[in-house]
Amino acid sequence: MTLSRLARLFAAAVAALACVSLVAQFVVDAAEHPGDSALVVIWKMARYFTILTNAMIAAGFARVALSGRALRPGWAGGLTLWIAITAVVYHLLLARELQGLEFWSDLGLHTIVPICALGWWAVWADRAGLGLRAALLWLIWPLLYVVYALLRGLSDGTYPYFFVNPDTQGWAGVLGWSAGLAFGFFLGGLAVIGIARLLPRRG
Repeated sequence: MTLSRLARLFAAAVAALACVSLVAQFVVDAAEHPGDSALVVIWKMARYFTILTNAMIAAGFARVALSGRALRPGWAGGLTLWIAITAVVYHLLLARELQGLEFWSDLGLHTIVPICALGWWAVWADRAGLGLRAALLWLIWPLLYVVYALLRGLSDGTYPYFFVNPDTQGWAGVLGWSAGLAFGFFLGGLAVIGIARLLPRRG
């Protein structure tokens, strides 16, 4: 599906917002650990679902802006779901008081980018053919992330979120949280599919 100039401009804006927010977070983390090289800072950032998903948003929307073609419905819906859940989980479980550049990077990664990505998807994305299979496939990324976060945590003792930390939650707690979050992603996926069917279909 070929997109309008306006859709491409807004996609470019979403990609730029994600990139600016990621760079701002890099600056914050680098300032907190001045002895770390740039690669080490990036590696530490890459343990977070928020960072990785915002990077996926930046890449996906940059591709849309440059090519002028919409992402496949399943991929566009997945990106929308993952970044929306990022915002919901953060604001329900992880939000904290921040100041300065850290506040702005946090706002971009957890609030502005999710809202803009969701808005773009609702207006311009190709949403045809989404069904139950899509909701199940959309679980792959969060489940892969849990495995990735646990493997990194077991290797260096640092876990990005409390709900994937077996040292504080126990393995039963990690399993319970993971199952609960997977169920939340599944329900969110069903909601995305429902919204896609209610919205006007793009040509």
